[in-house]
Amino acid sequence: MNIAFVPIDNRPVCYTLPEQICAADESINLFMPEREWLGDLTKYADTDKIFEWLKDLPSADAVILPLDTVAYGGLISSRRCDNTFEQIKNKIEQLKDILREKQAQIYAFSSIMRISNNNINEEEKEYWSDWGKKIFEYSYQTHKNGCPPNCDIPDDILADYLTTRKRNFEMNKIYLNWGSFFDTLVFSKDDCAEYGFNVKEARELEKLGGFVKTGADEIPLTLLARSIKGELKVAPVFLESEYKNLISNYEDVSIEKSVKGQLELAGCRICEPDEADILLYVNNFKGHQGEIVMKVQTEPFDGLWVKPDKPYMIADVRYANGADNAFVEKLFETDFADDNFYGYCAWNTSANSLGSLICAAKVKYFAKDYNDMAFKKLQVIRFLDDWAYQANVRQQLQSPDEYEIKKKMKPFEDRIFEKFGVKYNINYKFPWHRLFEVEVCI
Repeated sequence: MNIAFVPIDNRPVCYTLPEQICAADESINLFMPEREWLGDLTKYADTDKIFEWLKDLPSADAVILPLDTVAYGGLISSRRCDNTFEQIKNKIEQLKDILREKQAQIYAFSSIMRISNNNINEEEKEYWSDWGKKIFEYSYQTHKNGCPPNCDIPDDILADYLTTRKRNFEMNKIYLNWGSFFDTLVFSKDDCAEYGFNVKEARELEKLGGFVKTGADEIPLTLLARSIKGELKVAPVFLESEYKNLISNYEDVSIEKSVKGQLELAGCRICEPDEADILLYVNNFKGHQGEIVMKVQTEPFDGLWVKPDKPYMIADVRYANGADNAFVEKLFETDFADDNFYGYCAWNTSANSLGSLICAAKVKYFAKDYNDMAFKKLQVIRFLDDWAYQANVRQQLQSPDEYEIKKKMKPFEDRIFEKFGVKYNINYKFPWHRLFEVEVCI
C-alpha cells in the first residue's frame, strides 16, 4: 500500500512517529516530504516545496493531509499567518488540482482555531502575552450571552484576532463545500471550554454537515489507521469503570466518548470483550486527570494488573503529558511484551495517546509483511518518551540539556531493554529547544 503522509509539523510525534508505526508493516510504502520543509515553533512550512513534492509523487492509494499545513504553513502558523482569505483560497485551489490528478483517497483534517485561556504567546501571535486571557473571556462571554461584553482590548488587536478567526472559519466552510472530493474530512478542536468562538464555529460546521472531533496532533495518525483496510473489532476495558464519564484535561467529552470517537474514526468496530480482536485497556482517572508537569496530582493506579490471554493494547491516560508510574510498575512486574501485546501510549492528551495507539495496533494487526523488531523499537521509544522522560526525567531538568538527559535516562533504558529483549544505543534531542517534547534517537 502506498501512503502519502503530510505531517502537521516537524515534531517527533508528527514526523518520526508515523514512520515508526508504519515500519511494523514492510508492505506499507510511506512517502513524506523532507522534514526541513515542515514548520516548527517559529518557522512556517515551505508549502511551495510540499506542493512540488505532491506533484512528483508516484501513484498513492491514500493521502493523509493536514489542511492547516498546506494552507497556512502549519497548525501553529494557522493562528499566526497574516495571509488574506483570498491568498489562502487561491493556494488551496492549486492544491485541489494537484490532488485531483493523483486519484487517491484523500483523508484530511482542518483545525477550528483554538482559544488558549492564558497569556502565553509561544504558539500564538505576539499580543497574546498581554491580551490572551482577555480575548478568551471576550470569546466566552460573547458566545454565552449572545453579545460582546465591554472590554479594554485595543481595537486593532481585537480586529486582527477576529479577522484571523473569520478567515480560518470561511476556509473550513470551503473545504466542506468540496463534498465528495475527500474520502474523510475532519474538523478538529482542542483546548475547549463550555463556550467560545471555537465551540460556536464547531456547532455551525456540524449544522452544515461537517464532522467535528476533539483532538489535534493525533488526527493524522487516526486517519492513517482509517486508510488501512480491514475492520478491527476492539473492546474498551476501563480500569476505573465507574469513572469513565469524567472529562480529560484539554477536552470537552468524557473519556468514554473520547475512546469511542477515536476507534470509530480509525475504522474500528466497538464490541464486547468476548468477540474482540483486540482489548483496549484504558488506565483512566478518578475524580480528575492528573498532570505531572503542572504538579496536578490524582489518585494513581492501585489495582491488580493481570495480563490478558488475548491481544491487547494500553492507553495510559490517568495523567495528561506522561505515564502513571504506579501503573507502569505493575505492568513491569509481568512479562507483558509478548505476541499478544499491541502497544502502549501515554503522551500528551488522552486523544493524542488514543489515536496513535490505535493506529499502531491496526497496522500491526493487518500487517501483510510484519516486522516484529520495528514494532519493538516503536514501543521502546514510547516507554522512553511517555514514561521515562515525561513522567520522571523531565521533572529533574532545568533546561533542554542533551548531556544531562542521557545520564538520567540510562536506568530507565536498562529496564525497558530487558522487558523487550533488545539493546540500543540511544541519544536524545530537543528539536524545539524546550522541555515539552523530546526526540528519542535510536
